[in-house]
Amino acid sequence: MEDTCQHIREITELKQAGAYVCEECVKAGGSWVHLRTCQTCGITLCCDSSPQKHMTKHFHATGHPVIISAEPGEQWFWCFKDEVFAGY
Repeated sequence: MEDTCQHIREITELKQAGAYVCEECVKAGGSWVHLRTCQTCGITLCCDSSPQKHMTKHFHATGHPVIISAEPGEQWFWCFKDEVFAGY
């Protein structure tokens, strides 16, 4: 991970999705396309292809920079702050 940002390099243990749902979409009765898991607090929310873009809203509200895909078979990080993508 030499070509990635400090935020991603600081991740030592992955937080995985506890349930395969967007917690905010469930509360609002909405739907999602793909799910992402915050590597700071562990919340799983919907991606930017989803109508409400809850994970991006979470980043803007909290400043938590790094997410991973919660989709089966996908193994990547995204850092909102540095706009860096990296596989793992």
